[in-house]
Amino acid sequence: MTRAVPRSTLALATRALAAAAVLAAAASPASADDDARAILKSMSDYLASQNNLSARFDVDLDVITPEIERISYSASGELALARPDKLHVQRTGGYSDVELVFDGKTATVFDRFHKTYSQVPAPGSVDQLIDLLRTKYMFEMPGADLLLTRSYDELMSGVIEAKHIGEGVINGEECEHLAFRNVDTDWQLWVRKGAQPLPCKYVITSKMVAGGPQYAVTLHDWKTGAAPATAFSFNAPAGAKSVALDAMSSIGELPAPAQAGAKP
Repeated sequence: MTRAVPRSTLALATRALAAAAVLAAAASPASADDDARAILKSMSDYLASQNNLSARFDVDLDVITPEIERISYSASGELALARPDKLHVQRTGGYSDVELVFDGKTATVFDRFHKTYSQVPAPGSVDQLIDLLRTKYMFEMPGADLLLTRSYDELMSGVIEAKHIGEGVINGEECEHLAFRNVDTDWQLWVRKGAQPLPCKYVITSKMVAGGPQYAVTLHDWKTGAAPATAFSFNAPAGAKSVALDAMSSIGELPAPAQAGAKP
């Protein structure tokens, strides 16, 4: 009797996933909780010690529809940071093209698609800006927790288990692969090996929604040199209209129908 050979890519992918699940069940992490925490702390300390940072990033966000179908939305962008109080982030996807500019006094969110912008007073540090946008305006930047000067404390808040899974390669960079468990989420982090322990990939998996949707940020092209001063100033282009931040409905990573009809 000959064994049937699957002809479709979908069938091959299904078999590969099944095999991976068996291997994962049998595998054990490379080392203990303390090792994972130490690697995370080294990353946090290194990032906090850098006055100037820039990187490019790619974002993938899953939603689960009412029909229990997983849909992924992707975007790319770049960031520049000058501690303690300068930040520039731009994210472009299929449904939005958004820029955030922070000069230490004012935060500007610019919707390039609709040529509208909003400016809010935000005197203080980048850490304070991230907290303000997150808590008051429900505006989240890709991988924002990684940019905090005390990112270790923020990331470890609520962690009930930490594992050093082993090694991985992200965009050609050899990385330490870490995994953490919280009550409502699991999250993974790949940290570059060597003297510059930079984050290369950050994945958050929800355990509160059926299907386990994920939010993933891949970071690459890290640089530690200073960005031009003009990167942190905003000049409204001709024809751009100033609006309230809560009136900017097209600055998220999802199209409006998905926002209305899918579970986050």
